[in-house]
Amino acid sequence: MGIRTHGGSLAPGGVVGDGRYRLLAQFGIDERVGAHLWRARDGQLRRDVALTILVGDPADVEAARQGRRTLERAAHAAKFTHPSVAKVLDVLTLGNGISSSEGLLGIVVSEWTKGTDLIDLVHEKRIPPSTAARMVQALAEPVERAHQSGLVLGIDHPQRLRVTPDGKLRLAFPAPPPTTTLRDDVKALGAVLYLLLTGRWALPGGPPALPAAPRDPNGQLVPPHVLEPRVPHEMSSLAVRTVSDGGQGGIRTSAAILRVLDKVASEEERTRKEPEAVDPDGTVWTTKKPVKDAARRRKLALGVSALVIAAVAALAWVGMMAISFFRDDPPSGPPVNLAEQSSTTQPAPEDDGDDAGDGGDQSGSLGSPVQPSGVEVFNPEGEGDGVADAPNAVDGDESTAWATDQYRQQFPVFKTGVGLLASFDESLELGAVRIVSDTPGTEVEIRLADSAQPSLAETTTVATAQLENGTTEVEFDQPASGQYVIVWITTLAGEEPELQSRLAEVTFLPVN
Repeated sequence: MGIRTHGGSLAPGGVVGDGRYRLLAQFGIDERVGAHLWRARDGQLRRDVALTILVGDPADVEAARQGRRTLERAAHAAKFTHPSVAKVLDVLTLGNGISSSEGLLGIVVSEWTKGTDLIDLVHEKRIPPSTAARMVQALAEPVERAHQSGLVLGIDHPQRLRVTPDGKLRLAFPAPPPTTTLRDDVKALGAVLYLLLTGRWALPGGPPALPAAPRDPNGQLVPPHVLEPRVPHEMSSLAVRTVSDGGQGGIRTSAAILRVLDKVASEEERTRKEPEAVDPDGTVWTTKKPVKDAARRRKLALGVSALVIAAVAALAWVGMMAISFFRDDPPSGPPVNLAEQSSTTQPAPEDDGDDAGDGGDQSGSLGSPVQPSGVEVFNPEGEGDGVADAPNAVDGDESTAWATDQYRQQFPVFKTGVGLLASFDESLELGAVRIVSDTPGTEVEIRLADSAQPSLAETTTVATAQLENGTTEVEFDQPASGQYVIVWITTLAGEEPELQSRLAEVTFLPVN
């Protein structure tokens, strides 16, 4: 385009930003605002970055005004942090990082997002509907959070999005165009879902590389399930209702999209026999939901109980043999009733799973379970992780469960942890927390907080445990008081790249 740079033209090898950033590869052009999207090398910090380069004539008053507006929005976005949005590192303007000789209006510098172009991905194959739902969920979460703060993200151009190695959509080139609204962000979520399901873009102004979504004689979008019969009707309707402006039943908020997506994806995953997987180099992957099998859990509980009873009996027999061996005079007469002797002459085991640990007589002072007034996912470093399923962990039904997302790497590589926060009507003194789980090896901390939305640093750890297969009683060394109780998972069950933990029931036991 004849744009002047320190290295010559706006092309690979050219240098912009007063010579600091060397251009490596172009990833698209948002022609609506003249934004050229580049991967570049930061010569000072020796790292790759994403550049949104605003091309225009600084002498054009209107173009300059629009450019300033985009740069101002990008500066505001720098305060927003979320794993699904690349962090804005710097904003360059004329006289501040850009010389007048470069022929540019400004540059937004953000961290580089590894992975795959969204357009490249959909060109290779259609995405399974449940995977498409989960991918859009990961994008809808930061949109909802940003909108609550009054920020527009500007996700309404597919070339601004990339797919990370763990299969999540990410806004890789954050620089909201000056005219983009909150409503545009929401419509873009529907357009991205439509794109993943059909390979077609449902909004105006899409890149030439993508075919436009077809419309019927009345100008209405053709539903995705008409183009791809495997798409569930409810998911197809969600995409159309989100993109469309008129008519009844439209979806106008990202919060509503999240609710529908979670319901649709969960139902679609339950009916699918086997999950489809894709590698980061051009394929599709999926997070698996917990299998809710009541019969299997009952069998598991019975099996664990039988093993515990057999182990206790064996330990008691070994103890009696040891006593008999070391006594001067072997006992005579009828056999000793082990149960009676255990209750009258033998000290209770120090760690038999029913005591309260070092709390002495605490095991006899635990009261009846207290039901929390509410429970939600505690995820201070991210979003997601089965938000809609959190109540399953306290519903009294072991056949239902709350599960984390499936992670490819163990905590704390991606984040420190994730958990559940239970709220009570008033502060109570707890002695133990009982957890039923079928993901042994999960490591948890029981934490207390003074508010319903604390940071992790504002919570206090009162007990830790590694969950067994079945029921684990997490006992406190000393009773602890609090109104907000967090079951915080620090280590997931399983092995990389399939790490996931499930909590079927969490019971809170107060001290009498």
